[in-house]
Order: sequence, then structure tokens, then C-alpha cells
Amino acid sequence: MHDIRIENLTVRTQGGTVLVDDVSLAFGPNRPVCLIGETGSGKSLIMHAVMGSLPDSLVCEGKILFDGVDLLTQTADARRALWGRKIALLPQEPWLALDPTMRVQGQVAEVYTALHGVPAREAGQKADGELSAVGLAHAGNAYPFELSGGMAQRVSIAMAHAGGSPVMLADEPTKGLDRALCKVVGELLCFEVALGRAMMVITHDLELAEQVGGTVGVMRRGRLLEAGAAADILSAPSDPYTRDLVASLPRNWPVRDHPHPRNDVTSSGDKAVVTGRGIGKSFGERQLFSGLDITLNRGEITVVLGPSGSGKSTLGNILLGLMPFQEGTVERPGNLPAMRYQKIYQDPPSAFIAHQTLGQGFDDLRRLHGIDMARQTAMMESLGLDRGLLARPPSAISGGELQRFAIARSLLLDPVMLFADEATSRLDPVSQKRVIDLLVAQVRERDLALLLVTHDEVLAERIADRIIRIDNARTATTQAKAA
Repeated sequence: MHDIRIENLTVRTQGGTVLVDDVSLAFGPNRPVCLIGETGSGKSLIMHAVMGSLPDSLVCEGKILFDGVDLLTQTADARRALWGRKIALLPQEPWLALDPTMRVQGQVAEVYTALHGVPAREAGQKADGELSAVGLAHAGNAYPFELSGGMAQRVSIAMAHAGGSPVMLADEPTKGLDRALCKVVGELLCFEVALGRAMMVITHDLELAEQVGGTVGVMRRGRLLEAGAAADILSAPSDPYTRDLVASLPRNWPVRDHPHPRNDVTSSGDKAVVTGRGIGKSFGERQLFSGLDITLNRGEITVVLGPSGSGKSTLGNILLGLMPFQEGTVERPGNLPAMRYQKIYQDPPSAFIAHQTLGQGFDDLRRLHGIDMARQTAMMESLGLDRGLLARPPSAISGGELQRFAIARSLLLDPVMLFADEATSRLDPVSQKRVIDLLVAQVRERDLALLLVTHDEVLAERIADRIIRIDNARTATTQAKAA
């Protein structure tokens, strides 16, 4: 039996800025804990404090007791010796955690050989079983860069399960997954709990928190606002912020009026910014879709739905001219420069220079494109971004904050088309609603064409003018929004 007790944990910068303020929690076998709350609230800092992977620039105070031993008093070498063997971490950014030079099956098999001394052939067989369990039986020979964000997330889950450690820390384990796979991941986590693993889950997915059960803690601005049984917190929250969090779920959004409903699903004359006809795309023998017709028009929102790895992001990349295709044609009327076609990436660390502060990056952007500082300030305020974050590198802010910076940067370039690839997948419900409201407003005010990839069918139904579904049969269908 392995228990983790967090007592009066405080995390601050060397300069004294408090990031996590006096948090106490406990979890253990059959007693999981899920932390929910706004991006940048300190949830992941708590998890990394438990893991022992906080940056050296941060100071930890309080106690983290693992079977009665205070981990904060241990040396860095002693704590690293626990990694994978006693404490496993599912990272929020699998794109950064996986080895880009190794095939997927080899990375899972390596866990068995390195941690458990399993012979290579047997390790490969076990790795195949782990990949099958997360729906990736076909992906063993792929490299990480050939996977979607959701597929990479599932590879990380397979690796963590292979480790067999008694404590599992899961940081946004359903980020980027379709609803069906979210349920599968939730079932896998519940299975780990049933096996006796001590589980901490950081998530924006309130349905996952409800599925895992145990204790739910609500974080905001570094403080634990309330904690209690999952059923109680999610059905009858006492704190006003928690009530706002629950109310911000897409299923609770009002149904929007759509000022541009159409019965056609193709061209709108001079409103079109990109038109694809008969598009087909394959990777080797695996066909993602074929015969797809799509037109993106100014002032309209087109949403692409489909399972993880079905080709949703690939379709957007084709329309932007970032990826070749085997069938059909893509036209962009008006000879507009490529800069007017912008993408918000699913994994924002891939879109920023790691060693450059955010402020330096935005300074370069303004200087290169003649953007007024007042526009940048107004955009950041509308996205809830504190100006002080500009002094930090991308790695020093939360994934949700970095995603909002990516959105701000794209909108400052005045695009005619914006491809938002799972743009809200790492945001809490309150921040997600704020960002979606902003994107919808930009579409209407700037006459912008928005292509949004999401796994959230409810969100799609609330905001879309058109919906494209890429199904498991690798065909694509378009659907006009009803008037």
C-alpha cells in the first residue's frame, strides 16, 4: 500500500512570487484525486512537485510524504531513482516526451527491458499488447512525428502502464482525444486504480473527473478552493468559481443563432478563401479520406469531427498548403500571401522558439509586420493573459496559457483563414468558452473563415455553420448547419 500526503505545499519563484499557496491533499490505493481548475492555477506544479521534476528556479516548502518519507528532503538522485519504478508520470506534452528517432513499439518495449529486465523478444510482444489496449495496434512501426496528438498521448499511456509503478501521475491524459477514446482512457485509469495504484489526475475534462471518482480538488490562482467527493463537487459545488466551471461546459452553452446558414456545402462565390475538390490523402497503404469537397468562406465556421488519427489535422494542413495530397485540387482565390492563412497548433510548444522569451517573440512580430503595441495589449487582455508572462520562455508557463498566446499571435496577423487544430483541448471550461467566444466574434467581425478541429460534438453543434465528419470508414461527409 502506497500513500502520498501533501501537507501545506507552497511553490514560489526565487524572487518570492507564490505560484502554489499552502495546498494539502492525500491520495492512495482506491483513493484517487483529480485536480481541476483554470489553466495556470498551479495544478501541474503540484504534480511535478510530487514527481520531483520542478525547475531548479522554483522553491518548494511544506511536505510531500510517500509512505511516511518526506520526498522534499531527498536528494535529486534519490528522487530520480523512483521515476518509472515507484512513480510514473503521464506528461501533458507527449510530443516532447517521446523519442522522435525511435519507432513507437520500440519505445514501449524499452520500458520492459530497462525497468523489468524482460528479454527483447518478450518485451516486444508485451509492447504490442499495450498498444492494442489503447487502440494503436496498427501504429507500432510509426515514428512519433507520424502520429496525431491524440495518438501520441495514448502511446504515453501505454508506456506508463508498462512501467507498473505503484503511483501514477496523469497530466491531462485525455487532451486531444475524441469522446469515445476519453471514455476508454478513463476506463484504463479506473482499472489502474482497481489494481491498487495511487492515482493523481490533472484534467480539464470534468467528465473524466466524474468517471475516475475519488476526491476532486478545485484550483484557482495557486489556491485550493474546495475539495471533496467527486459526485458532490461536480453536482453541487459550493464555491462560485466551481459553479462557473461547471456552467461553462459546452453542453450548458446556449444554442447560438447562425447568421449565415446555408443549404449548400461548397462555394459561396467571392466569399471563398480556399476550395478543395475531390481531395484524397493516404499514408502508404492507409487511406485517411478520399473524394472530399470543401470550401471555406469568409464569416463562416467549419468544424471537422472524427476519431483521433482519422485525418482531421491532415485535412487542415492540406488546405493551408502545408502537406501534399494524392487526389483532387486546392485553390486559394485572390492570390493572397501565405501569411494570411494561419494555423493554431495542437501542441503549442512546437510553434514557439524554446530559448526565446514570449516578449522577444512578440516584439519581433510587431516590428516585422508593423503591429501597434496597443493591439497586442488589447488582444492579450481579451484572452486573459497577464502582461508579466511576456518575460518568460514558453516552458515557464502552462500549456493553456501558451495556447492562448498562439491564438493571439495568429489573430494579430489579420488572417483571412484560421485553422485552429484542437485550439481549446488544453483549456479549462471557463477559458475554453472565453477563447471560443473570442474566435466566434473574430469570425463575425473580421469576416474570417475559421476551420476548427475538435473532438467535442457538443461544441461543434453549438458554434458551427458547417460540420465535416471523417469517420472510421475513412470517408468524409459534409453537413450544412440547419437554418
